[in-house]
Amino acid sequence: MRFAARVEVRLRPGIADPEGATIERALPALGFDDVHGVRAGRAFRFEVEAKDADAARARAEELAHRLLANPVIEDSELRLEPAVPLEPAAEAGERSA
Repeated sequence: MRFAARVEVRLRPGIADPEGATIERALPALGFDDVHGVRAGRAFRFEVEAKDADAARARAEELAHRLLANPVIEDSELRLEPAVPLEPAAEAGERSA
């Protein structure tokens, strides 16, 4: 089975977030006076081929911890669901109405 994974990586609480702070300082000038606590992060999306959801989760978590996040200063959160099959490409010359 194929599973769609999304990993969100963000700085751990207490770690300075200069990008988030810069964004938050700019918000009032854009009319967003009511937005606070901005933290920047990164999101990664990929697919995992595995026999079941548990195996896919284990593989995706390993990838997140070994490559996508620095576990010393960052946390990661994984969301996993069955992948939606892509529709076959339209035949040459066909147009959708």
